[in-house]
Amino acid sequence: MNIVRSYSNWRRYRETCNELSRLSQRELADLGIARNDIPSIARRAIG
Repeated sequence: MNIVRSYSNWRRYRETCNELSRLSQRELADLGIARNDIPSIARRAIG
């Protein structure tokens, strides 16, 4: 069961990273997100 949960978390992390990476610099700035913050934000989204 732990493998399934790990895979699910990894997929959610990748989806979050991909969605945020598709935003323009202006859209990220409007949200108060720097591009280099995306990985940490994605990690928080799964935790």
